[in-house]
Amino acid sequence: MNENKIRILQRYLRAKLSFFFNKSEIMDKNKENLILDIFNKSSFMINQKKSNRKKTHQIFSRQVFDLIRKKELLNFLQKSFIQQMFFIHNRFYLLGYLLKLKKKIKGSFWEKLLLEDKVGNPVRYFLYPKSSGNKIFQTFHLKKFDDFSNINLKKFSDVIEFGGGYGNMASTFKRINPKVNYTIFDTYEVNLLQYYYLKRLNYQVFLNNNKQKEAIYLINSLKELKLKLSTLKNKSNKLFIANWSISETPLEFRKKISFLFENFDYQLISFQSEFEKIDNYEYFLKIQINNNKKNRNSKLISVESMKNHFYLFSKINKS
Repeated sequence: MNENKIRILQRYLRAKLSFFFNKSEIMDKNKENLILDIFNKSSFMINQKKSNRKKTHQIFSRQVFDLIRKKELLNFLQKSFIQQMFFIHNRFYLLGYLLKLKKKIKGSFWEKLLLEDKVGNPVRYFLYPKSSGNKIFQTFHLKKFDDFSNINLKKFSDVIEFGGGYGNMASTFKRINPKVNYTIFDTYEVNLLQYYYLKRLNYQVFLNNNKQKEAIYLINSLKELKLKLSTLKNKSNKLFIANWSISETPLEFRKKISFLFENFDYQLISFQSEFEKIDNYEYFLKIQINNNKKNRNSKLISVESMKNHFYLFSKINKS
């Protein structure tokens, strides 16, 4: 998170390429009430410790918490620290992703997934302002997994995502299948950011509540996560997603969540080969090998145009 000034300036200039397409949000009573609700929900966190997190995420968590406490959630996707952690925008390699997507999915529901929402005032992709770099980025990875898994994503009735960003993937899956039960496991303050974003999109969203159906659940405790998994035990069409999240998690905590890999035949994971001196490639290679010992087809695949970044894809082995 301690970026040098040159990188911050580069991000600022890339964002300015889209200034003509970006539209600032204006406060109204509904937004004000939602922001106040989230402010109140954050109160108990004031004295909470976060010692089990990497330094990078301790800093980021504090910044998100400050954003909530200052009631400055309007236009949050224009914030530099949010973009650094959660948002990809105006990178030229995304044009390659976009062109490949447009060639394959013209007129399909995939093309609709590229359409960006207004909530948070996201930076529009300057070469395709209907979308954003982030929508292009995530839709491309979904399409890669769709090609690998050979299963229609609409068939997934339940999805658990480890580290859900600001909620973009959850909103995408609600477009794919409005009836999906989608769960995000994240820190509480990031859950609150997700709550804001997804509520603004008029989805049913619940914090630490697994009793509803066809909704989005935001949880932040291992107890709740295990409880959620127990309700999915006999379901086959369930998907586990972790995009650049587990690979940024301390090894000690990864041991506590290792049960996730055992519970999902379908896995969509992406990671960087190294993070804060952790050899992620070796870590996920072991998971891939273990996956293949089960009735699964699991592969490590390089991410296009991103050096030292990889997918771990897994599916039921039907051969």
